[in-house]
Amino acid sequence: MSASDFWKNFRLGEEVHIAGMFIYNGLRRFHELQLLDHSDELFEFLYNLSIGIERLLKIAVVLHEHTAAADQDALERSLITHNHLDLLVRVRKHVSINFGKPQNELLQLLSAFYKTLRYDRFTLNSAYKGSREAEAVRKLLSKHLRVEFPERDFLLGTTNEDRYRSFISRTVLKISQTIYKIIDDRSSALGLYTYELRHGSKAESVFLRAVKIGDEDMLWKELLIFFMSVDPSTGYLKFLKGIEPLGFDPALVSDYLDCFKSDASKAAVMDELEFHYDEMDPEKRKQRLEMMGVIGAPAVYFYDNDEDEPLEDDDNT
Repeated sequence: MSASDFWKNFRLGEEVHIAGMFIYNGLRRFHELQLLDHSDELFEFLYNLSIGIERLLKIAVVLHEHTAAADQDALERSLITHNHLDLLVRVRKHVSINFGKPQNELLQLLSAFYKTLRYDRFTLNSAYKGSREAEAVRKLLSKHLRVEFPERDFLLGTTNEDRYRSFISRTVLKISQTIYKIIDDRSSALGLYTYELRHGSKAESVFLRAVKIGDEDMLWKELLIFFMSVDPSTGYLKFLKGIEPLGFDPALVSDYLDCFKSDASKAAVMDELEFHYDEMDPEKRKQRLEMMGVIGAPAVYFYDNDEDEPLEDDDNT
């Protein structure tokens, strides 16, 4: 296999997974947002999304523009860009892409964010401005969902709603899966396997499974109910049921459940966990941490009652 084919087959194949990972993380972050006001949270959403889609577009550009006779240095220099729409134009020279206004305007927003908005707070002119990320996101949602956002409420904030999550998810997946299909078709035509996705990867979830983050939330909820109600019939479940729970407050169940669906919700509850650990006798805390380390560890196996215990070594009998 030539260096060129190896590059497009394997290195760009790795890039497909990297792009999918960033896109998935962006979708997950927007899904987790409770409010559309905090610059750091919106920055994380836009940053992940802009990088993921940019890298995906660049893969499609390389697969269509690179040939044995191409100027390699010139091609590589041309990829040093963060303009999503310019990259889209280059891909459109080779294949037809029919995006609607939501897709084109989201790409425009991502380009503006990556080129200028993400540096905005480093300028003196930003001193009395609000969050431009929040303004841009609300403008996009307002236009396409026909929703009116009131003046920013510094006390309550702008609540993120399921219809906003659904719109962002649909728009992002339309862009992502369209470009991935172009990559799939082109790499297949070249006899390459750039399109192959690892089972269980975030890229597979985005490009093939059309992931719905809300549906993924159903998983942890169903598993939680299962663990609460199932009889301890296996060694693993008996181990879990045998651990005495910490003294968390039943009145704060809603706050605790938020920890399962959002990384941002864990900080406050972590303070309470640290309090419980600090109140423990050091030896008991050490033993408990050892038990916590066993849970989910890949090399740990619990024997069930109907299984034979492992035989002891003859030297120890």
